[in-house]
Amino acid sequence: MAETLTFTLDNGDGAQNDVVIKLRPDLAPGHVARITELAQEGFYDGVIFHRVIGGFMAQGGDPTGTGMGGSDKPDLAAEFNAEPHVEGVCSMARAQNPNSANSQFFICLDDARFLDKQYTVWGQVTSGMEHVHAIPKGEPPRNPGKIVKATVA
Repeated sequence: MAETLTFTLDNGDGAQNDVVIKLRPDLAPGHVARITELAQEGFYDGVIFHRVIGGFMAQGGDPTGTGMGGSDKPDLAAEFNAEPHVEGVCSMARAQNPNSANSQFFICLDDARFLDKQYTVWGQVTSGMEHVHAIPKGEPPRNPGKIVKATVA
């Protein structure tokens, strides 16, 4: 299984910067498998961060850019775990139903411990967190940042 996911980001400044995420199949094997599969299929390439709240999180993974879309794959069963939602943690977004995660995810910009054990943590940013902090803010951002390319290794 892949050990890292790299998002090459374009935050609208003309630069392309890498964010490296350590995948955590020990915490959420089903979610890591889905993220890996979607990345390998090119699903995340060109997808924007449609909801970015300073001091909280950056959310992406919706091909429609609206926050209402996902992949055509079935939703995932929750794999809630005890890993804390702190800066750099990658977790799955979902609707009210705990088993509704699909392709959308978020990266914590700061501690968000109130999310603990309610969302599935699947990774941790190991380098490039400054580029995550630089993703344009907004719901949606006027000029959203995007994933140019997602690669797994």
